[in-house]
Amino acid sequence: MQLIMSLDLPEAPPIPGLSFRGFQSEADFSKMTDVIQASREVDHLDWVDDAQSLARFYAHLVNFDISRDLLLAEVEGQVIGYAFATWFAETNGNYIHKHKGFLLPAWRRRGIGRYLLRFCEERQRQVASQLPQDFAHFYESSAYDTEYAAEALLRSEGYQPVRHFYVMLRPDLEDIPEAPLPPGLEVRPAKPEHYQLVCDANNEAFHDHWGHTSAYDLTVEKFLDNPDFDPSLWRVAWDGDQVAGMVLSYIDRKQNAEYNRLRGWTEEICVRRPWRQRGLARALIVLSLHALKERGMTEAALTVDTDNLTGALRLYEGVGFRPVKRFSMYHKPLADLR
Repeated sequence: MQLIMSLDLPEAPPIPGLSFRGFQSEADFSKMTDVIQASREVDHLDWVDDAQSLARFYAHLVNFDISRDLLLAEVEGQVIGYAFATWFAETNGNYIHKHKGFLLPAWRRRGIGRYLLRFCEERQRQVASQLPQDFAHFYESSAYDTEYAAEALLRSEGYQPVRHFYVMLRPDLEDIPEAPLPPGLEVRPAKPEHYQLVCDANNEAFHDHWGHTSAYDLTVEKFLDNPDFDPSLWRVAWDGDQVAGMVLSYIDRKQNAEYNRLRGWTEEICVRRPWRQRGLARALIVLSLHALKERGMTEAALTVDTDNLTGALRLYEGVGFRPVKRFSMYHKPLADLR
């Protein structure tokens, strides 16, 4: 196959019926979803994906060519795993070559996951050789601390964890603390004419965070394409006509139905620099918790960088969130490109 033959890959594992191929049609999204869903119990994950959500994910993925950057593994015509590769430039100038793979538990530890990983690395080396060499290049992948097979594979291939993140949960929405807005600010409903201002303010606020890249900035198109898009849950603080900060909450209805829970997510928590250190983030989180409770939710969750320089972890703990799961970003230098 040309996709594989154009790359310097090792021999595939000698497994009868095993083959690799590129993406063929949208029908592959359902097959890829089956792989993810079958891994949830073993890896203790609570994602709920379907073909439509995967299609949206890849449609918005930057620096990605689905015909060249995604590889599927099959045994006797059944998709048993896949991996994809992309890249982006961080604000600090470094180039990050990100990849992620998924494999049915029954087919793990036979060399298939390693082959998929090396496909991604070779594809990314090909791409990296055409990019500027003035800054460092790194391979990047991620794994939850319950994805034991993925963690073991990454470490065996020379990857090291460089950053840790928590999924945090507030197990109830009772006894929400008080936290008034700072003087001079007000929260107003987000109307369609405000969406671009909200995106711009969010992207600016996150500009100095670890691993920031403009490639993954918020856009109005991404919002409108999300079935859980509900700006009535947003709490956006304004100083006149300027956005000072925000919490863009949402409710993942499919996930709630799958796990029989009533969870809302308080995400995209940010405050622009001129309005920091005044208690605005705490006030917006409290307002967001009340909004989720009014909508019938009984718990709230969020994700946080454990080394966030703004003290986000302490802030979230202070309003009742506690860590329930950790995931890590893994890096390996991509060298010898010249």
